[in-house]
Amino acid sequence: MTATPSDALPESVPGSGLAAPSAGLVVGDTVLGTGVRTARRAVDDGLIGVPVAACAFITAPGPEHPYPASELYDRPGGGPLFDTGPHHISALVHLLGPVCRVTATGPPPRAGERLEAEADTQVTGLLEHAGGALTTLVMNSGAHEGRLPRIEVHGTEGSLSLPDPDGSDGPVELHRAGGAWEPLPVSRASGGCRSTGRAPGELARHVLDVMLTLLDAARDGVWLPVRGDHARPEAVRP
Repeated sequence: MTATPSDALPESVPGSGLAAPSAGLVVGDTVLGTGVRTARRAVDDGLIGVPVAACAFITAPGPEHPYPASELYDRPGGGPLFDTGPHHISALVHLLGPVCRVTATGPPPRAGERLEAEADTQVTGLLEHAGGALTTLVMNSGAHEGRLPRIEVHGTEGSLSLPDPDGSDGPVELHRAGGAWEPLPVSRASGGCRSTGRAPGELARHVLDVMLTLLDAARDGVWLPVRGDHARPEAVRP
């Protein structure tokens, strides 16, 4: 797959609804739901200490099973990284801060001859966040099904397990030394809807930068910086 170089991103992405932050864009996403809100509150309250590591997984079949005419998924700009990955990466940026550099690998050339997909169906990467935490990212739509956790965040004092960020709610569980996994009270400002509140357009652009840079890093087999000076998003408000 040929990706647009991350240093050549336009001020707007035609047909995507993404525009430059100067346009005053605000977006709605699953980070506005109760799942990520609850986890964000736990991180901000210091329940797991200093976050040092995280993992995020997509291990599921592609959309061709429920949606046979889903050929757009396999074209450039599709695949698990661009289709569902934005939910995972947005959640990680909210919890751990912006991503400063990445490295990745994709499938070997001409792997999976049975499918003529133009988009990568598997991307495995490392994200280094500005605060020093590292995220292991696995985006795979070639699996029959998986039971891996969707997102876990590990800190110096405990761990968090999040629900699938492709939804807007679900239980968040905390584990601390000497204890057991326990559900956290839901942080619910005004319901669990995806569009409860607003998230800045800068977040959408940063996530796009991260995904494009991951593909560049996978192509070249190197660590690459994620351009731009990004701050951790404020906690979502209604």
